[in-house]
Amino acid sequence: MIHSGKKNICTIVVCILIFGTIFIYSWKSHQLQNNISRKIFPPAKSASPASQLCRGKPAQNSITPLKDNRTFIISPYFDDRESKVTRVIGIVHHEDVKELYCWFCCQPHGQIYVSKAKIDVHSDRFGFPYGAADIVCLEPEICDPTHVSIHQSPHGNIDQLPRFEIKNRKAETFSVDFTVCISAMFGNYNNVLQFIQSMEMYKILGAQKVVVYKNSCSELMEKVLKFYMEEGTVEIIPWPINSYLKVSSKWHFSMDAKDIGYYGQITALNDCIYRNMRRSKFVVLNDADEIILPLKHPDWKTMMSSLQEQNSGTGIFLFENHIFPETISTPVFNISSWNTVPGVNILQHVHREPDRKEVFNAKKMIIDPRRVIQTSVHSVLRAYGTSVNVPMDVALIYHCRMPHQENLPRDSLIRDTTLWKYNSSLITNVNKVLQQTVL
Repeated sequence: MIHSGKKNICTIVVCILIFGTIFIYSWKSHQLQNNISRKIFPPAKSASPASQLCRGKPAQNSITPLKDNRTFIISPYFDDRESKVTRVIGIVHHEDVKELYCWFCCQPHGQIYVSKAKIDVHSDRFGFPYGAADIVCLEPEICDPTHVSIHQSPHGNIDQLPRFEIKNRKAETFSVDFTVCISAMFGNYNNVLQFIQSMEMYKILGAQKVVVYKNSCSELMEKVLKFYMEEGTVEIIPWPINSYLKVSSKWHFSMDAKDIGYYGQITALNDCIYRNMRRSKFVVLNDADEIILPLKHPDWKTMMSSLQEQNSGTGIFLFENHIFPETISTPVFNISSWNTVPGVNILQHVHREPDRKEVFNAKKMIIDPRRVIQTSVHSVLRAYGTSVNVPMDVALIYHCRMPHQENLPRDSLIRDTTLWKYNSSLITNVNKVLQQTVL
């Protein structure tokens, strides 16, 4: 009996030692992880007496320059996918901007906490001095801040700083399945007919929201945009980037030595992803003259269900770009009332250029925004999970524009009438819009 008792005591001691070791190891691992996080994002520190509580001027514009004129803030977003941070989408000079700080506003007492930012300039800058950037700050542990200001210093007067609401703070149920992001509309855009046709095709295929980053367009186009805004389909983000920077309409600095490329398109796309992260199941990244056309499915919803089933864990789907030259017409669907509307009638352009294997195919994407950290135009730069190239027999991008292979004779082009599957609904819907806007 005594021997048995000693045996039980030994067993208990061993168990205590094992559990104690596991507890200490777990605690140390947790501390190590916290220390790593703190090294990347220094902790927020209280920086204000009660007399400086949460003031500052509310930001009014979609692009807000800081006093250094080297940093431009678009919008801050809450991001807790790795740690509790505020991710500010912005534009910065890749060499001149060395330090930035987030001045957080904590409620309900209105205390200000300052946190040093990690400035992450996106790798796809294409040689331009200014590029899209994530300005990322660890949030204070004691609260969920509602607003933030960005400053070059941890010290100063908050009354002089613009104040931004931190979006995506509250969890939401998806209000739409598909949101299309179009960036950027510039050059006094007046391709009215093709824009309306694209909008109606997006709706037929399953989009409920289209976000347009608008730099400039014609008066007639303004009228069309107003119609779609009142309908609830279009959300306009003003994009006056040329008020702050010398803007290029080219994609590479070597082609046009300005401050930033293609009207800041990459920044707009990243903002659109975060803007719709909590409200849209999928985000479609393409231009207004591009339509992702399913070949095996009637719409995007059934196509994406199939693609996700076949590609578990994938959040980025890339679609091949195919040029349908607007210089080659097929005299079908020549609707007389449309002839007075400026722009291209896509139903008359059903011949596509053959693919060139030696030339980069500028693909566009449908993404799960919650899996994307940073995007470029034709691929995602950082993401959770994998990307997949969608086969051409499943879907392709119908891209009606000026030809890339302008010397090809008509008989070298490929007749592709996939778009005509939708002609009846498309014609009816376009006529309704034209009657209420242009005609």
